[in-house]
Amino acid sequence: MSSSPAPSGTGPIADAAPLSLCAREPHVPADRLVAEMVPPPRFDSVRFSTYIPDPNQPSQTEAVQVLESFAAGLGQGAGGSGKRRLFGFGKAPKKAPAGPRGVYLDGGYGVGKTHLLASLWHATPAEPELKAFGTFVELTNLVGALGFQKTVQTLSGHRLLCIDEFELDDPGDTVLVSTLLGKLVDAGVALAATSNTLPGKLGEGRFASADFLREIQGLSAHFRALRIDGEDYRHRGLPEAPPPHSDEEVTKTAHATEGASLDAFSPLLEHLARVHPSRYGALTDGIRAVCLTGVRPVPDQSTALRLVVLADRLYDREVPVMASGLPFDQLFSEEMLNGGYRKKYFRAISRLTALARDAGKLANSR
Repeated sequence: MSSSPAPSGTGPIADAAPLSLCAREPHVPADRLVAEMVPPPRFDSVRFSTYIPDPNQPSQTEAVQVLESFAAGLGQGAGGSGKRRLFGFGKAPKKAPAGPRGVYLDGGYGVGKTHLLASLWHATPAEPELKAFGTFVELTNLVGALGFQKTVQTLSGHRLLCIDEFELDDPGDTVLVSTLLGKLVDAGVALAATSNTLPGKLGEGRFASADFLREIQGLSAHFRALRIDGEDYRHRGLPEAPPPHSDEEVTKTAHATEGASLDAFSPLLEHLARVHPSRYGALTDGIRAVCLTGVRPVPDQSTALRLVVLADRLYDREVPVMASGLPFDQLFSEEMLNGGYRKKYFRAISRLTALARDAGKLANSR
């Protein structure tokens, strides 16, 4: 869209039109998928020392202590050095080290599992190219880009593989990744994971260790489950989701904010269907704020799941989201929130709410 004059009394509007996510069709080469298997920007600086355990939840303190010891024990783990090991060249260990080679962080959304997983990656004494961090979706995308055998070669020289949000609700991909992890364990790679809850096994939607260990079957002996109790930290002591802005305010903010994008919500949902979720990170490259007009409930589950992935990528990159229309806690229908993907939808609401709070600073700065 083109820029327009500022309404009377609202201040100047930048000459350049905002960016548009709908105008972007990113292409991501396979080598970028490998190079980007590191903690997302939001977690660049997190460490065990920056994780603040809830004093009412002793399991959080225990998890930090166990993970610190686990990281220290990887100092003499598998893997070589340099880029030759990154793509699996050189000799891999013939036998995996004895004892558990994996940890599984078991807890509800917002208790800091990703913070702890990223802290483990940072604390593990190995060069960055010998450690990999990614979501389950990013790992399956890597297999799709490189092929199974090449992925095994690529990762088998690593000392640690961290998998965030292991997708227990996709049986086919679960089998694929479980097979991959078996190969990596045989090569001596240490594993760490968090997961989502299986459909039909939601209970309170909080803990999934039994589901996780059952689904990975033969690998279960390699994992120690760490239960992390607690409330969603993003909402501790914070107000409810901020009310939506007006279309006019969202548009003005998009024009006045360098690097902001401006899109109508419905066309953006349609565009996401034409972009593979593995490219959603690239879709947001260089975006400093996302401005959306006309937010409404998502029409179906496929659309909802794509929106969940976009919310994750925006949250990882700390991109504030300013929106008009309905508040984010009305994105998903009651049927969706009571269904098999309930935990994903609540995570998306939690993260988008946090980003909407961040966007309040944009409006206040104009």
